[in-house]
Amino acid sequence: QVQLLESGGGLVQAGGSLRLSCPAPGRTFNNYAMGWFPQAPGKEREVVAIISWLGGRTEYADSVKGRFTISRDNAKNTVSLQMNSLKAEDTAIYYCAAPENIYTMNPAGFVYWGQGTQVTVSS
Repeated sequence: QVQLLESGGGLVQAGGSLRLSCPAPGRTFNNYAMGWFPQAPGKEREVVAIISWLGGRTEYADSVKGRFTISRDNAKNTVSLQMNSLKAEDTAIYYCAAPENIYTMNPAGFVYWGQGTQVTVSS
């Protein structure tokens, strides 16, 4: 059973920063990629950042490149998302996610989700 529990969301002014965290106990953490998938009101859930199982490879959506940084601490079974220069359009519920299979970064394979944490950016 994979349990994901996000924290760190909140209300911030445009240009500000937030750091989201997601511990992921329950399986061999360093065999699995991890990702962050925000869902804005009225929109589909999308992927903004994925990190490989050992952290050596990251992928970002164009909309967040240069502003967001995904990282992981395999000793603590935790993945984080540092969000800088936030914009109003970043407002969404941010979900931490994990794939079913090891050694894959394909967003379509992410099937385990946390409950989400709200990020609201005021303009």
